[in-house]
Amino acid sequence: MKPVIMAGGSGSRLWPLSRALYPKQFLPLASDQTMLQDTLARIDGLCDAAPILICNEEHRFIVAEQLRAQSITASILLEPVGRNTAPAIALAAMDALAQGEDPLLLVLAADHVIQDTEGFQRAVRAAAPLAEQGKLVTFGIVATGPETGYGYIRRGMPLESLALQASNDGGHDSSAASLQSYVVDRFVEKPDLSTAETYVASGEYYWNSGMFLFRASCYLDALREFRPDIHVACSSAMAGTRQDMDFVRVDKAAFVACPDESIDYAVMEPLCSGEDTVVVMPLDAGWSDVGSWSSLWEVNAKDEQGNVNHGDVMTHDTSDCLIHASHKLVTTVGLQDMVIVETKDAVLVAAKDRVQDVKHLVNRLKLEGRSEYKLHREVYRPWGKYDSIDNGQRYQVKCITVKPGEKLSIQMHHHRAEHWVVVSGTAKVRCGDNEQLLTENQSVYIPVGVVHSLENPGKIPLELIEVQSGSYLAEDDIVRFEDLYGRA
Repeated sequence: MKPVIMAGGSGSRLWPLSRALYPKQFLPLASDQTMLQDTLARIDGLCDAAPILICNEEHRFIVAEQLRAQSITASILLEPVGRNTAPAIALAAMDALAQGEDPLLLVLAADHVIQDTEGFQRAVRAAAPLAEQGKLVTFGIVATGPETGYGYIRRGMPLESLALQASNDGGHDSSAASLQSYVVDRFVEKPDLSTAETYVASGEYYWNSGMFLFRASCYLDALREFRPDIHVACSSAMAGTRQDMDFVRVDKAAFVACPDESIDYAVMEPLCSGEDTVVVMPLDAGWSDVGSWSSLWEVNAKDEQGNVNHGDVMTHDTSDCLIHASHKLVTTVGLQDMVIVETKDAVLVAAKDRVQDVKHLVNRLKLEGRSEYKLHREVYRPWGKYDSIDNGQRYQVKCITVKPGEKLSIQMHHHRAEHWVVVSGTAKVRCGDNEQLLTENQSVYIPVGVVHSLENPGKIPLELIEVQSGSYLAEDDIVRFEDLYGRA
């Protein structure tokens, strides 16, 4: 069984914590680990094969760093553009087959919460024999209420109950249980409230989790039958792959030409018509897609007043709120059913029953060309990070942190000069033809148009203050001549 982790997406409904260049799957929202790391930890002991990660090109270094933190080796496929789940899974299936295997693919999203790991693994193990028979298994979440934000799966006739037999060093899992699966009757769109209430009352409908288990070749055969255009585009994209450090780059032109389609529309729904090929395995394991601040409130531990507090928070006469303080003291008086989220550069205050509308704010920020929809004030790079402390019409101040052994690109700027002051650690600086070592409280000036680079040769993080001055200070005024991370 080979895990396929889909780590794309922007998570705009969890703004201002989640942003386009640092979305929710890379944030620690439900535990001390990020959601991606929680997803990988959840399959520990379930899948022996190295996972395949599918992510946007812009997120590649974040993914690689979070995998390294868990000592996990994976194949990281880069999507040059987003084309939805059907093409993404096709790339993973083709990558697995290219390695001389035809494994069962356990397709998971990187940004889901599952509170009962044992129950999740039990359902996956029960689904494995079905996938080995050529079935395409989807995991349907046992509905806890009439949710209008999810699609639904209507179950059909039951399949024969399968005794869950999990091998453990040649023996059997003592927790073996019998789980009932069903032929999928149909997939249905997100309903209105009255329809959702009818679905839940019938007991015949599950929430569509977007998690699947099937053999790689079976998925590709179905894709070739129902959406040959997607299959051809993905085949062309994989034919032009190239290795770039930790990443596999597909042919951009071929993948850009691929249609944008979900796996449900492309494969699962067409297979449902009169067939028993698509099977739903019920899953009752504390699942949530954490698609909004209200759903994050639901899955987190609460205090006696029903509040979910994070960071430096002080409340009085406040109940059933989510209050997230990243850097400042946040205080509340007399509030109920509210969401308050503070970051270095933005504050969100919203009624808990209106948090789905946060996406409208994000769209407005994007239309007005404001950076807050895309970036945090603190921006992560493969070599470390920088924090934009202050800025004005002709100046900008950053705090830069370079990890031990890392190096920024050899570069120059047409419109700005830079002054670096070392706060801690050791900096190896190239400025024109000169190279020097700087330590705490020492500084260097980089004139406009001079080729320069910055490196941390030490064993501890290098921290410095950078003061930029000039007529144009945006990040695209960087000409890279050489770069360890392939960005030149």
